[in-house]
Amino acid sequence: MTAPTPRRALLAVALAAATAATVPGGRASAAEPKPATGGPGQATPATPPPAGAAAGSASEAAAGATRKTVDNRFWYSYAHWTAGRHQGTTAIGGARPGLEIKTPTGRTEYTDPHTAKKSTWEYATWTSPVHTSTVPATEAIASWNARTPAGTWIQAELRGTYTDGAATPWYVMGRWASGDGDIRRTSVDGQTDGKSTVWTDTLAVDAPASGLRIKDWRLRLTLYRKPGASRGPTVWLAGAMASDVPDRFSVPASTAAGGAHELKVPRYSQETHAGQYPEYDNGGEAWCSPTSSQMIIEFWGRRASASSVAWVKKDYADPQVCHAARSTYDAAYKGCGNWPFNAAYAATYRQMAGVVTRLGSLADLETLVRAGVPVITSQSFTAEELTGAGYGTAGHLMTVIGFTAAGDVIANDPNSADNTAVRRVYARRQFENNWLRTKRHNAAGKVVSGTGGVCYLYGPIRPNPAQVLALRAVGVL
Repeated sequence: MTAPTPRRALLAVALAAATAATVPGGRASAAEPKPATGGPGQATPATPPPAGAAAGSASEAAAGATRKTVDNRFWYSYAHWTAGRHQGTTAIGGARPGLEIKTPTGRTEYTDPHTAKKSTWEYATWTSPVHTSTVPATEAIASWNARTPAGTWIQAELRGTYTDGAATPWYVMGRWASGDGDIRRTSVDGQTDGKSTVWTDTLAVDAPASGLRIKDWRLRLTLYRKPGASRGPTVWLAGAMASDVPDRFSVPASTAAGGAHELKVPRYSQETHAGQYPEYDNGGEAWCSPTSSQMIIEFWGRRASASSVAWVKKDYADPQVCHAARSTYDAAYKGCGNWPFNAAYAATYRQMAGVVTRLGSLADLETLVRAGVPVITSQSFTAEELTGAGYGTAGHLMTVIGFTAAGDVIANDPNSADNTAVRRVYARRQFENNWLRTKRHNAAGKVVSGTGGVCYLYGPIRPNPAQVLALRAVGVL
């Protein structure tokens, strides 16, 4: 069963890829924020704000569906990387522009809070220009695509300005490496200034009902390498999404495009891995996010290398799913469902980009699928709210691969008994409302959060023209 620890819904984002034809570019969702595990600048953990108690009217839902609620800004081109403030970093050109260390500006000791290992690193930093959001935001989430060879890692921080003129602290949005040999990949919870708080990977205004919003922000990247090394990490894409999605228990129904369409996406069940490697989110029964990620990665023709899965026990089926779980594990969250960590994992594959974003309707999702882009969606529901699922969940990811002639959703649901049972058909209206709402009643009748249309988009850094048009049509490009 896929039922991650209940968690405050996080409203995420991003943009796919990193060249001139770039597509701007994942977390199972729900789980209580973990207390801080130590680190620079952390404050006392705060309690997440309540989800609220009353349903909005149909007119309110309709209004929320039409106004702009998400603003994306990402840096990925050579021109982007030459902007901002460089302190020891440099922009690199070529087929996939990026950011690298040119001359380290200092050394620092980092004690990994999860292993107690102390190491010395040299570093350089890049700070983005200030971005004024077109959506004064209640939440923001950073995203990045990077290569981190052994002996390197990166840290992403975000600092915003409130509509009252005050500034947030520099919040750590993630400490990340593709492997786990040097540091443990980790979020840093427990950061707050009394007005906003970081919950795993999302910066959220504490009291949105007050009217306070984040009006602009900047990103800071710190690139680390072992002292004396000749090369460090390369960042191909970085930025953030800011959003202000209205509270809603229901959303207006979309109209199906008509005509059946289904993509041939590999099918993997997380239940195949039940009990395997419990050190990663208690085993495969909780691996909906990395299992879904691996399905899409392989749809695009990428495969995990033999060396990357050599550590997996030889009698375990689909070892690449175990690799995906290990490669997305967040040591602070203690799970494999950190959204940007999943997107960053997808981008470690050859010429791939991975992002988290939010769509406004099932029609938007259908536009992408019909253009050949499968979409990983995050949703929560009771057993009665999704006919045919056979379970309820506080947060689950599945892969939308097509639509029937009637407009119902064809999904690869990793919470299935085995690989052959993964393909499901879910009623359009049920699926749409479960995915897009921001509030719901759980099985006990308590008002809890929904994801508000969160999804993962993975794909090649050079999408075809039809895919570019679809991505533009839904506001991702």
